[in-house]
Amino acid sequence: MIFSFSATPDFDFLNHFARHIGAPVENNVLRIPGALGNGYIRKMNFGPDFKITLHHYQLVEDLVIRRNTSGLGNELITVFFYSNEDGLEIAFNNDPEVRFSGREEAAIQVTSNDLSSTIRFPAGHQVNYIVIAIKPAYLKVLLAVDKPNPTLQTITTSGSSFLFFENMTAETKSLLKQIAAVDMQDGLSHFYTQIKVQELLYLLFQQLALRQGSAQYRMNSADVERLLFIRNEILSDLSVTPVLGELARLAAMSETKLKQLFKQTFGDTIYNYYQRARMEEAAFMLKQGKHSVAGVGYELGFSNLSHFSRLFEKHYGFTPKRFSAQVN
Repeated sequence: MIFSFSATPDFDFLNHFARHIGAPVENNVLRIPGALGNGYIRKMNFGPDFKITLHHYQLVEDLVIRRNTSGLGNELITVFFYSNEDGLEIAFNNDPEVRFSGREEAAIQVTSNDLSSTIRFPAGHQVNYIVIAIKPAYLKVLLAVDKPNPTLQTITTSGSSFLFFENMTAETKSLLKQIAAVDMQDGLSHFYTQIKVQELLYLLFQQLALRQGSAQYRMNSADVERLLFIRNEILSDLSVTPVLGELARLAAMSETKLKQLFKQTFGDTIYNYYQRARMEEAAFMLKQGKHSVAGVGYELGFSNLSHFSRLFEKHYGFTPKRFSAQVN
């Protein structure tokens, strides 16, 4: 199933999608027809400049959502919280999809509405995500930051073009579960949900406020697609240290531009991002209990196991051996 729309600030996803699948909307809730799967999509408005859409369903066929740029510039910010462990594929600029979330990485996306994108949800997988749509001026008032860093300045400035990814913390995951479990029959559920959504935004912008860097570079869909491709290249073989010159060649960018845009989008340098991914993969392998500590280290390209142990302990606060003993 393919659903395509233009991302104008006043676009109503719920009602347009309901017409697309031929299902009714009642009290801002769309129930997925049994022939298509099960679950629901719910919309909640917290005012003309602030709304959310909750997606909770499982479909019998792939769902492809294509968001086309409105051509109006950034008059709406979209914050996408994807809370599943299942893989999700996202693409910009109509190129083949690449992984958006896997182990624990990049589960939050913050983007202006002037970037086209395609997201594919695989058939048979339980889908749980929340989309927050908020206008820049309203967000600026909500944050009330006297001296915003370049990242916050970019996001809250009308007309900016951007895409940022952030990791999802345990606290954020807990909040998403609380929101999903809200009893909407409760008379105060709307009020409670609004508070929890503002908590989500607080946790996210608390992370984004820590980012360091100079002025932000304006993004376009082609730049973003190349960055996601480079990210995929880095993660495709964690036993091989990325070489900046080779990555720049693959991205058709200068080394300087690639370094700047990668850090701007993902919040870290290419090398640090790679090392963090190695440690997260190591933790995942140790949790499975199928590999020894030495086996994990060697598989991830460490010839010096003492170096592997030091890096792992720096990242998690435990040596790999102690971590393995605790989780198995």
